Amino acid sequence: MSGLLDRRSLLFAGGALICLSRPTLAAEAFDAVLSTRPNDPRGRATYDTLKAAVAAAPSQGERPFRILVTAGTWREQAVIDKPNVHLTGEGRDRTVIVFNQHAAARRSGEIATLTVTAPGFQARRLTIANDFDYPGNMPADVPYDRTGASGAQALALRLGQGSDKAWLDDVALTGWQDTLYAEAGRSLYTDCFISGCVDFIYGAGVAVFERCEIRSRTRPGKDFHGFIAAPNTNRNQAYGLVFVDCRLTRDADMPDHTMALGRPWRSTKVFPDGRYGDPDAVGHAAFIRCWMDRHIVPEGWYPMHYNLRSGRRTMYQPEDARLFEFASRGPGAGRASKTRRMLSASQARLYQRASLLDGWAPH
Repeated sequence: MSGLLDRRSLLFAGGALICLSRPTLAAEAFDAVLSTRPNDPRGRATYDTLKAAVAAAPSQGERPFRILVTAGTWREQAVIDKPNVHLTGEGRDRTVIVFNQHAAARRSGEIATLTVTAPGFQARRLTIANDFDYPGNMPADVPYDRTGASGAQALALRLGQGSDKAWLDDVALTGWQDTLYAEAGRSLYTDCFISGCVDFIYGAGVAVFERCEIRSRTRPGKDFHGFIAAPNTNRNQAYGLVFVDCRLTRDADMPDHTMALGRPWRSTKVFPDGRYGDPDAVGHAAFIRCWMDRHIVPEGWYPMHYNLRSGRRTMYQPEDARLFEFASRGPGAGRASKTRRMLSASQARLYQRASLLDGWAPH
């Protein structure tokens, strides 16, 4: 095989091995450069903030607008509100976009470090992080939630309304609570690293994770550490959060059986007759051929609270949502049960990329 292809140039799609040839970083053409150097040696437009670089992208976005994000720590919040903006870093550990906004301190605007509200977004070879001090500001205990009250949400990435066909490759998304909000649209994550503790991968969008490391983080001083997935999928949508050939790992100090695969989220919405949990939210999540460490609880999934139209709080049980596994392995893999439901081989065959992404083929 040609040395021009790295390991991420080989992808499985629909059960077949395909080759995605990509140019090397040196050969790739960029429309803008995010850099502390005022003058680019190649004469490319240079910006000192990501906001400014995105502002330079054409509004119509008929072709990709490629931004090279040079090595360094870029501390800012930014919104990708133009189509086909592509961010490329100089290495996942070398290029870091980070901020520390969180829900309790927000007066207006976004919590997320990076928010996407336009289609065709891509990112690769970089980190998007929220470094809010969650361990130093853990929420107060409440009887209806093992991870405490709200207020400590601190998003790294939000794929909001208007986002679709977002592809992240070799990207790290790091945070604690609510790291990745796949709110809308379709998104694909290949060879990524995603970390957090409480509902750290959540939303109503279709999000497919292939060969990613999903790292659970320890909540210091607590005997339970959280939930990986919190799907809010509409009942008419076939798929939600799908993990294929991923590795579920943990911090070195996390005890066994202290992390759930997830819980179904029934988000609160405003209706003509009141404000309560959306009855059409019947979350879907599936772990397909994933390796799981022993931090995963034997029952797999936990319930989550929501408000009824009457105002009374109740619990949404995992067996009332669409939460599945297939061919789990490793010390955290469990037996089939009422809460830990296993797909059959024929059912699992439906979980092919083309079907999950409704025909969208990233390139």
